[in-house]
Amino acid sequence: MVERRDISSWLEGPPSRGEGHWPGQRLGRPRDGKGSIARPGRRLGALAIDWALCTLISAAFFRYDGMATLGIFAIEQMVLVGTLGYSVGHRVFGMQVQKLTGQAAGFGSGIIRTLLICLVIPAVVFDEDQRGLHDRAARTVLVRI
Repeated sequence: MVERRDISSWLEGPPSRGEGHWPGQRLGRPRDGKGSIARPGRRLGALAIDWALCTLISAAFFRYDGMATLGIFAIEQMVLVGTLGYSVGHRVFGMQVQKLTGQAAGFGSGIIRTLLICLVIPAVVFDEDQRGLHDRAARTVLVRI
């Protein structure tokens, strides 16, 4: 008789790397502290702050138009991440978007990353280093500072 454990299952998920593995290890990032990969709670908090600010601006000037809110969000992300490496929300939660070399993202990476975030799907599909498709395409990583 064939048992389930003999053939495995996709429901079991990917094989475990064990206790010594953490997000960002393959990228040379520390387990925690400065330079470590930002965790989902911080990311969601930063997104909530950025979206709330953009919503307030949209409500004040564009009668709370959804496309205006998205446009304001995109401009905020492109300008701030492209120049400083972080948005208002990122700064509040102590994070920065960096190239894999450790430098701030820059305009090119900021634009690519922002356009893919606005599509939503690339931002919610991520790898074992907790880098979304938007970060992989822009060759960036969101780290704690």
